[in-house]
Amino acid sequence: MSKEAAIPEGRRKLAEVVREAGDIVRIADAERALDVSRTAAAKLLSRWSGQGWLRRVGPGAYAPVSLDSLISEQVLDDPWVLVPVLYDPAYVGGRTAAEHWDLTEQIFRDIVVMTERSVRAGSQERHGARFTLRNVRAGMMFGTKSVWRGRTRIAVSDVHRTIIDMMDDPVSGAGIQHVEDCLTSYFERKDRDDGKLVAYADRIGNGAIFKRLGFLAERRSGSTALLDACRERLTKGNAKLDPALPCRRLVTRWRLFVPQSWILAAPE
Repeated sequence: MSKEAAIPEGRRKLAEVVREAGDIVRIADAERALDVSRTAAAKLLSRWSGQGWLRRVGPGAYAPVSLDSLISEQVLDDPWVLVPVLYDPAYVGGRTAAEHWDLTEQIFRDIVVMTERSVRAGSQERHGARFTLRNVRAGMMFGTKSVWRGRTRIAVSDVHRTIIDMMDDPVSGAGIQHVEDCLTSYFERKDRDDGKLVAYADRIGNGAIFKRLGFLAERRSGSTALLDACRERLTKGNAKLDPALPCRRLVTRWRLFVPQSWILAAPE
């Protein structure tokens, strides 16, 4: 008896589907691999899920379950592959993208996801992974790159959009001190592009970005052209350097309230 003949028919079909799909199995993968109708493919995936060979991770989407993970909530070695399944249109951003692009040496447990989906911003635990969600307005899905994790293509903010997103929402960057550290790393990179920073910030349209970027760039030897671009775009009213912190001292040149602990290094 051949080795292939000894494999049960159901297990053989499952193996064909997993080979076709990769990290995440969708109904269309089963359709193609087994040449069956969508209804038949959906029933098969549901049955294998019930038998414990697959675990449902989203609508019509399943993750293959290894023997080691049968008794665990952690199904996937790389939870990034869940981002398109759970949150598309979306991209990985904030402090997670900063880690990906080597802007920081810090390692974060959660995965920051910027999504257009109508989901409540905050933290979600899904299949053993923690996702921190931030909402993005329609039409703001720009400045991203595709990266491959296994056989799954995932959008991640490019290094310039990563900086601007963290200026827009310092909490997504793990707080303003970490954001400043990332900006310092950015200024030292060969692919630094101040023009892109300005263009991306213009497109997002939040005046606080230029106030924070100008203030931090001035502290970290930003170029004169970048500082001038930020000054030219200063909007009326004052913003906070980090809305999560008590910011009581106004730096008038940037129309920015900063924490008292920053004031010695903050020119007025």
